[in-house]
Amino acid sequence: MRYAVDPLQKVLFDPSELMFSPMTLKFLRGDWPGLFRVQVLHLMPAEALGESFHETLGCPTKELYGMAGALFLRDFFDLTIEQTVERYLLDAGWQYALNINPIEASMSHATVERYIKLFKKNKLAGEIFHRMTSAFIEALELDISRQRLDSTHIFSDMAIFGRTKLMGVTIKRFLTQLKKQHRKFYYDLPEELRTRYLPSQGKLFADDRSGRKQLRQTVAEDLLFLVSRFANQADVTRRTSYKALQRVLEEQCEVMEEQVVLKEKTGGNVLQNPSDAEASYDGHKGPGYQAQIAETCGEENEVQLITSVMVEPAHACDQDALVPTLDELDENDRLPDLLYADTLYGRDENVVKAAQRGVDLQSPVSGPRKDNSEDLSLDDFVIDEKTEVVISCPNGCRPRLSDHNQGEGETRTVMNSSDCSNCAFFRQCPVTKVGNDFVLCHTPKQRRLADRRAEQATEVFRENYAIRAGGESVNSGLKRKLGLSRVRVRGAPAVSMAVLLRCAGWNLLRVLKALKKRGIRDFTSYFAVFGYCYPNLACRLKFTHAYSSHPKLTSSRFGVFTVSVAA
Repeated sequence: MRYAVDPLQKVLFDPSELMFSPMTLKFLRGDWPGLFRVQVLHLMPAEALGESFHETLGCPTKELYGMAGALFLRDFFDLTIEQTVERYLLDAGWQYALNINPIEASMSHATVERYIKLFKKNKLAGEIFHRMTSAFIEALELDISRQRLDSTHIFSDMAIFGRTKLMGVTIKRFLTQLKKQHRKFYYDLPEELRTRYLPSQGKLFADDRSGRKQLRQTVAEDLLFLVSRFANQADVTRRTSYKALQRVLEEQCEVMEEQVVLKEKTGGNVLQNPSDAEASYDGHKGPGYQAQIAETCGEENEVQLITSVMVEPAHACDQDALVPTLDELDENDRLPDLLYADTLYGRDENVVKAAQRGVDLQSPVSGPRKDNSEDLSLDDFVIDEKTEVVISCPNGCRPRLSDHNQGEGETRTVMNSSDCSNCAFFRQCPVTKVGNDFVLCHTPKQRRLADRRAEQATEVFRENYAIRAGGESVNSGLKRKLGLSRVRVRGAPAVSMAVLLRCAGWNLLRVLKALKKRGIRDFTSYFAVFGYCYPNLACRLKFTHAYSSHPKLTSSRFGVFTVSVAA
């Protein structure tokens, strides 16, 4: 049976006032527990979480707002399940923030695990992030027209293996499951093979003296033998441990005439550990995942907030992440006018797609720069952007012929021989002599790249683009303060949940900092003006700003709400 207590519903007697001293309450109301209880707890997806339970039948669930909030705080503080249970039962800050009566608090390890599964199944972490972010942006009236995008590497909670150890561990796990489920099949295998994988994972191959190259070949041959041996056994092939065997064999080895040979290079999209099938490999940063993080960077903003988060395998290329990020920003009404990103995001196709959405993507152009700064480029020609026809050359001469071929996507321009022969800039000009003609060929992409190279060579571009470097501080802060460098979970759904909730927590810290800068010392009183009539964070905050200096409203009473808005 669903059990939820609306955090916005006021009570006649607040248990916290009886359980905590006035000094404790003053501290709680002026720090993150007060802000969370008053402005964040009601944003928790209690309705979506309750859909997994019957509306009236069965035992009551945990209080759904508090339970969702507890899972958010678990990742916010980077805790284990045991630590989460301990904080829920014993921590005064948690109990106040989650609106829990300490006398009635109860929680178990199994309960936390059950609700974590529901969170991952229903993708509720993303809903929390977007609800909180939208409310915070509206409340602080942040400028989202300028944003920056960057990626950061994340390690999941898995061991890092070399190729030999990866194949060996995959075989060991398969044999362990085979022994449990199909003992006859296991004992029919050669004793030498079974003995080779009996040691624990940490001591696997520790006693081998055959040499690294020979050991790797032996393990590869064992891999091929097991895959072939059970290929026709349906009860075996449907198991994940056998599928992992097949995948490792395909990714790490080549089979030629029933002989197995290890590949010299495998690429990044390969299995890194059987415990985390979705993790892949980045050649510079190692195995795991990466997060694409977009953040506001308006100069007038009190603080900058994260607006979009996407988790990908480590091998994914940044240039493929731009369009999905814009899709997410657009879906949540956070599309910027100006987006700063590094070189990998700025391929021409991305710039065009961003422009179609009204977004100016500011990103350096990849590729070699001009050796001679005095050389002319396509940007020095006057070209009609709609028709791609050249109107005049850098010297002001009009072409004899300029025609754009729609089929080939190329414009061929022929200049007058008399103009080019006597031109003082001919040696620096991209026009080439073909027979008796002087010809310039270009595509729309070449024109756009030339325009961007010319723009990024200016001092104005360098000054404006310098703001992109601030995104590195966000990545660093997430890793130092919220433990984003290595999360405690494995698998894409769990990693994505951890990253989203940590980023939501980062935004909470930023908002807390902004409100404290405004001199607010008691969030409960500050947001009490018509609190129940204005459940939306932005409405209440704006209303409070408007009347914070009104002498008649200070220390007055409106019904059951105590109004005290003086900072």
